[in-house]
Amino acid sequence: MDAVCKVLVLLLLFGFILCEKTSAKTIRVSSVADLRMAINKAKPGDIIMLADGTYTATDDIIIINKGTEHAPITITTERIGGAEITGDGGFSLQAPAAYIVIKGFKFTHAASRAKSENGTSFCRWTRNIFETPGKGDYLTVSGSDHQVDYNTFQNKNSLGKFIAVRGEDSQIAERLWIHHNYFYNFANQGGANGAEALQFGLSGFSLSSSQSIVEHNLFEKCHGENELISVKASAVTLRFNTIRDCPAQFTLRHGNRSAVYGNYFVNTPGLRIFGDDHTIHSNHFENCSMAINIGNGGGEVADGDKLTSHDRPDRVLIAFNTLVNNRRNIIQTPRKNGLGSTAITITYNIIQGGGPAAEIAGPFSSPVWKGNIIFDTNGAGAIPVQGYAELNPQLIRGKSGAYHIQNRSPARDYTSENFPFIEVDMEGQPRTKPLDAGADEISTAPVIGRILTTKDTGHLATEG
Repeated sequence: MDAVCKVLVLLLLFGFILCEKTSAKTIRVSSVADLRMAINKAKPGDIIMLADGTYTATDDIIIINKGTEHAPITITTERIGGAEITGDGGFSLQAPAAYIVIKGFKFTHAASRAKSENGTSFCRWTRNIFETPGKGDYLTVSGSDHQVDYNTFQNKNSLGKFIAVRGEDSQIAERLWIHHNYFYNFANQGGANGAEALQFGLSGFSLSSSQSIVEHNLFEKCHGENELISVKASAVTLRFNTIRDCPAQFTLRHGNRSAVYGNYFVNTPGLRIFGDDHTIHSNHFENCSMAINIGNGGGEVADGDKLTSHDRPDRVLIAFNTLVNNRRNIIQTPRKNGLGSTAITITYNIIQGGGPAAEIAGPFSSPVWKGNIIFDTNGAGAIPVQGYAELNPQLIRGKSGAYHIQNRSPARDYTSENFPFIEVDMEGQPRTKPLDAGADEISTAPVIGRILTTKDTGHLATEG
């Protein structure tokens, strides 16, 4: 290509980019009818702004437009929370919608009307308030590559979920990023099933990999049912979340190869584990009715049992966690004809206070107990003598409320063993050899994770 042609191509490309940027506009609307019309006509880069007020949608506001990575279509409000959508319809993102941003709304319309459906991608729900009445879900995400961040999900008093993650056929939605949301006040539904705060998948999706991240979310006073977070998918990372004063349990219910680390459990029933090859590390448990519950299998999916069974936990690594003053610490509960669990590794955890360090009921085949530190518990319980040392780890409560070891703690530089999948501690600081026992690695590196508050999460939180 000669120089003249190159110049012409560059001018043409520059003109196209300039045209895309200059053609984008802000469209202000003040009715549902005008909002629908503006959405239907929207082009990449457009911002549609709904005036403050309360608006009734008699049916769904359907969005099928496509923005671009650098010029999304933004549907927003004059003021965060200033425009309320009520009635029988909500925003329904349908294929082939992509690069759509829904920002700043308060949703009080009927439940199960806010959706990112199959075939949608790269859309974002941010800075919204969800409080939708009736049975059903506040938000359903079925497409892939979506982001759900800095929203408040609050005051649910009916069956359904705050967020329900789905997929298509047997494939769970992929590469989702759910972060900095505030989940608050989900009333007890009397033991009925289907009232999780976050349900990530269903049994039919459980063997498909999601490669999604759920991080920096705060759950408070959420009961609903016995499961607070229910993961029914594989390869999900759940990290740096805070679960406080919730009478429901975080459960890896179906699926394999998930990573749970850097989470803070305070006054909850802790974490329950089913499935295979999970990594559970660097979590902080305090004042929990039970901390880590290794499931007693009701079936073995790898041998052909139903996906709906409580899949026997196999080859799960439980390492470098800190457990303080929990009524029960590491347990496996009884199950009639239970299969128990196999090849569970429990190593380099700090267990201080509360009941016995471990209580195991049912089959517990080929476990590895190694390097755990226990102090002031009601005995070692099921941990064999070679699997622990009784030492004072010298824990002290830090500014965020979590317990940290001190420079002279015997937990400092406790092992040089190699754990390639454990790269950070509960604060997101790098793990460096020799590794400290428990959830905290003494470090001067920047803190990424901590016990969260409402200042860190939800529609009014400060980013950063």
